[in-house]
Amino acid sequence: MPEDTNYATILSMINLIAIILPWTQIFLSIALIALILFQQNEAGLGAAFGSDSAGGVSHKKRGLEKTLFNATIVIALLFVVTAILNLFV
Repeated sequence: MPEDTNYATILSMINLIAIILPWTQIFLSIALIALILFQQNEAGLGAAFGSDSAGGVSHKKRGLEKTLFNATIVIALLFVVTAILNLFV
C-alpha cells in the first residue's frame, strides 16, 4: 500500500511541475528579453554588416553592465533547462 501513495505523490508532483513550467518559461523569456535590451550596445550599425566598429578600442564590462551580462547568461541557462525539462514532462 505505501507504494501506491508514493506513486500518487510522484504523479501529483509531475502534474504540478507540468502546470508551473510553462509559466516559468514565460517569465524567463520576458526577463531574458528585458536583460538583452538593457545591455549597452558596443558596436555601431556598421558592425552588423561586417565592418570594424570600434577601430581597436576595447571595452571592459564593469558594475551594473557586468551584472546585467552575468544575469543574462544565468537566465538564458535557466530558460534552456526549463525547455529541456518541458520535453520530458
